[in-house]
Amino acid sequence: MIVTLLLEKTVEAVKELYGYSVEPDKINLEKTSKEFEGDYTIVVFPLLRISRKSPEITGKEIGDFLKQSFDYIESYTVIKGFLNILLSDRYWINLFLENYNKQDYGRSEPIEDAPVIIEFSSPNTNKPLHLGHIRNNLLGYAVASILEANGNKVIRMNLVNDRGIHICKSMLAYIKWGNGEDPSTSGIKGDSLVGKYYVRFNEEYKKEINELILKGYSQEEAEKRAPVLLEAQEILRKWESGDPGTIQLWRKMNGWVYKGFEKTYARLGITFDHVQFESETYLLGKELVKEGLEKGVLAQKPDGSIWADLTNDGFDEKVLQRSDGTSVYITQDIGTAQQRYDHYHPSRMIYVVGNEQNYHFDVLKSILKKLGRNWADLIFHLSYGMVELPSGKMKSREGTVVDADDLMDEMCETAGKITTELGKAKDLPDPEAGELFNSIGLAALKFFILKVSPKKNMTFDPVESIDFNGNTGPFVQYTFARIRSLLKKSGIPVSEINMDGDENSLVLMKSERELLKYLALFPEVIRDAANDLNPSFVTNFCYETAKFFNQFYQEVPVLKESDQAKRLFRLCLSMFTGNTLKSGMSMLGITLPDQM
Repeated sequence: MIVTLLLEKTVEAVKELYGYSVEPDKINLEKTSKEFEGDYTIVVFPLLRISRKSPEITGKEIGDFLKQSFDYIESYTVIKGFLNILLSDRYWINLFLENYNKQDYGRSEPIEDAPVIIEFSSPNTNKPLHLGHIRNNLLGYAVASILEANGNKVIRMNLVNDRGIHICKSMLAYIKWGNGEDPSTSGIKGDSLVGKYYVRFNEEYKKEINELILKGYSQEEAEKRAPVLLEAQEILRKWESGDPGTIQLWRKMNGWVYKGFEKTYARLGITFDHVQFESETYLLGKELVKEGLEKGVLAQKPDGSIWADLTNDGFDEKVLQRSDGTSVYITQDIGTAQQRYDHYHPSRMIYVVGNEQNYHFDVLKSILKKLGRNWADLIFHLSYGMVELPSGKMKSREGTVVDADDLMDEMCETAGKITTELGKAKDLPDPEAGELFNSIGLAALKFFILKVSPKKNMTFDPVESIDFNGNTGPFVQYTFARIRSLLKKSGIPVSEINMDGDENSLVLMKSERELLKYLALFPEVIRDAANDLNPSFVTNFCYETAKFFNQFYQEVPVLKESDQAKRLFRLCLSMFTGNTLKSGMSMLGITLPDQM
């Protein structure tokens, strides 16, 4: 890799010129600023104490050494303390020849190491997936794909939160007001049907709280004493004690939800290697809590509840088991983490969960360490910001969320409308046009969400996401389709487009060189995205690559080029660009149509 070679040669230069050994990581090498000519810049200021000469002389001496000892340097300039190095066309052409027809360009060989577990989605079975879940799913799936491209073995994990008081709230509402309806009789998707009853519970709960407040109770007392909440808590106790009727209803309603989830996941293109259920891991968590109590690292209070005192770790006390013997949310997380470690012995356990749970994961790691699980440091919380619509925040319990299914429908309808208005699908028959609109709509959704760094809160604008001229998925899709059309018009089957060996006379045009320089960054982009767990690196690389290609396409003739070597080179460069875009976008779960 050119960066490594430049660092090695600079180390040689310092040793040869000044008799001083310096480590490569002490050399400040960066990409040259756009306002100066060059590809890479060595900042010579830190070397002045070694050279004992001015910045200009030091830069010139090192530049002369590099140019004489490294064939790929075309020229250099020294501006104050910055040595700007311009690589030769031959370097970029050789890099191109080595990689242009590689389908796996930029991807690393598999690493012989323990797997990385990445948990994402993790829905509750009391409501359908919504816009917040979409960000979670897209982020988790993209990070997993990028890690795989970086050579890691990855296990995509989904933990379904299928038990707890929130599930019991939906169950109670269905018992009271369901009248025996089901997805087949109501015509409502199973997860949406259960979500309807979760909203109904909270409507009734609010009414009862207000009634108790009018009777003289405080807000806090009313929230605890509301009859529907007490009934829901009783259902939870029945569930944990294995009451047959409660278990039967729970299984039936969860079954409706699972079928609904499956349809949503399929449409999003999301798959998992393993699915865990909280109902199957919380008991192990309770066993570990019992173990901690017996060892004296946890404490039981007079009411029978069990707590972890985390004050020495900078946290509060944390309840792990209620006085009635029922477990809390973190109890199952303890059991789940233990189960994953025992089964997979992973190198990392990544949890893709919103930033409102930052404290939760700090506490989880602290409790596991208190229980003697030093592997708790393998846990990493990939915290992401909230996603909103221009209209504002969403609240599940109030029924103001945007369902994932409804949002995808809207995206595809909007894509169809805009695409038709622009005349981009006029030659396609209806079935193919429908598939294209679906592809464009989902690409717009995924790209818009993934181009934002995970830690940032974001506002998703459906219309803005389908701008064919902006930083969007459809823009990249259209660029890819343009490439495929160009290759098709060449009259050469894509599988047979190759350089014929007559490339020694090639002299790169500026836009060809800029495009090649950017394509050369792809391996580095994958590595950085994997290290930072940040798909926006790949997303924005694809956008910039598309921009560089369109600049090249506008400035340089391809099919009309009379010189055979130049024509073939430009076709192969176009193919290289298309393959790289396809590879990068696939990591984001985005398909690229051949025709638009």
